[in-house]
Amino acid sequence: MSSLDTDDRVLKVLNRLDAVLDFENTALGTDPDFDVEASNVLKSRCLYELSTLTEAVQPEQMSGRHGEMLVAIRGKLERNTAKVKAHLDAVRKVTDLLRDAAQEAEADGTYTADQFYMREVI
Repeated sequence: MSSLDTDDRVLKVLNRLDAVLDFENTALGTDPDFDVEASNVLKSRCLYELSTLTEAVQPEQMSGRHGEMLVAIRGKLERNTAKVKAHLDAVRKVTDLLRDAAQEAEADGTYTADQFYMREVI
């Protein structure tokens, strides 16, 4: 594959990754129907493709446009990392609230089967 072909493919992957990050960064926290898992698959695929394409290319062979896009994408990835972390923290908190509510509902003053059995004291 020629360096022009590789250059073009790298640019296409960078554009695709840029679009995925923009979409995910916009949707996280605003769109309740947003499919985080599907978006993560797309993002991972782009990052994998990018890493395999750039393994064969020396940094000095990359066009200046790639460098500009990589800087922009790095910023978007940092923002994305913070948003995904906040999303996971929120999911964890809701899960904890639901678990606590279920435990409180179970402990409504009635006895469990284990509480009726005598335990041998040693």
